[in-house]
Amino acid sequence: MEAGITVTWWAALVGLALAIILILKKLNPVYSLLLGAIVGSLLGGANLVQTINILIIGSQSVVGTILRVLAAGMLAGVMMESGSADTLARTIVTKLGDRLAIFALALATMVITAVGVFIPVAVLIVAPIALEAGKRMHISKLALLVALSGGGKAGNIISPNPNTIAAAKGFGVELSQVMIADFIPAVLGLAMTVLLASLLKNKGSSVLDEDIASLTADAVENSDLPSLKSSLVTPATAIILLLLNPIGSIFHIEFLTKLNLDALYVLPFAAIVGALAMGQGHKLRTYAQAGMSRMTDVVLILLGAGAIGGLITNSSLPQQVINLIKVSHLSGTILAPISGILMAAAAASTSTGVILATGSFGKAILGFGVAPLAAAAMVHTGGIVIDHLPHGNYFHVTANAMHMDIAERSKCILYESIIGLTCAITATVMFGFLHLG
Repeated sequence: MEAGITVTWWAALVGLALAIILILKKLNPVYSLLLGAIVGSLLGGANLVQTINILIIGSQSVVGTILRVLAAGMLAGVMMESGSADTLARTIVTKLGDRLAIFALALATMVITAVGVFIPVAVLIVAPIALEAGKRMHISKLALLVALSGGGKAGNIISPNPNTIAAAKGFGVELSQVMIADFIPAVLGLAMTVLLASLLKNKGSSVLDEDIASLTADAVENSDLPSLKSSLVTPATAIILLLLNPIGSIFHIEFLTKLNLDALYVLPFAAIVGALAMGQGHKLRTYAQAGMSRMTDVVLILLGAGAIGGLITNSSLPQQVINLIKVSHLSGTILAPISGILMAAAAASTSTGVILATGSFGKAILGFGVAPLAAAAMVHTGGIVIDHLPHGNYFHVTANAMHMDIAERSKCILYESIIGLTCAITATVMFGFLHLG
């Protein structure tokens, strides 16, 4: 189905701006995006029928991403509800010991985010461990949250989470390719996290006795958690299967190349295998339901973002952006990370930001000759630079997890942004200027 009209560039820009303003005003993001798409289409010259066509075309473009996000919900449900993510976090912190407490906390959050747990949930899981370590080692709450948030950001760009799926499918590349491409940026992000948190360990308020006491009501007993060996089955299965296609391509193994193991198959399969390995097969329905409920908001936002993306791709805005950058003699490569940064900042969400950036500016980015994988890596890492602003859920979830007030939580924003920027600059240099992708 064709939209039957090309919307004027300024109307598309008005529609996008309206959607962002409404999100900042706390209107439901889905309605904000839909209203922005409708207003922009009508202002741009589309009639009522053409406007509906634009919205439908845009929504259809994200169906593949939605299917994979729903598949990821199964894996996330198993990792979070079974306690296996908690086991991984506690094992890492225990094995590395107090001397490497900051590194251990950052690494633990990175790992459990990387295996498919949402970053706010990852911080919630590690926060009790962090507060206990902070009290024992006299590490400030500011340093602890920088460690957790920075580690989570590093893990988020190499995970099978909705943001990575959106980056991959938005540019037509495999999920595993984006995860591999962002690995070095993630490692440097982790290094920056440990450096900043170490410098801040004596800055800000200390962990108090009441902070520790409040943990006992919701704490999970170690005896109730699955073993480390069984906890590793789910992520190990997912990673191995996702890597088969790239391995086949690198080593020219025809059998592996032809497997075409999409995340849609791999993630639920890994979740089932992991649940059985933990002896929790009878809880699969509960895990699936929990995972699905966590993905509902993401799926709805995907539909809204698809609508606004339909407006922009059916407008002259992408071509105008290309022309503007050419006239300014700037490298078109920078549009990729900048679009990710700005859209994620507007929505205060990595997933929504990446979805908006790929849907709205993907065509323009590729129009500069940027390779699809390079574009995906740069947009994706750009999405974690300032996605933690106060108008988003992540800011408040992490503040509550660390028993911080708004003023104290706000002090972390700068350091989190430096960590995200480290990842984005690394990806831009690697794939935008050195063309390693």
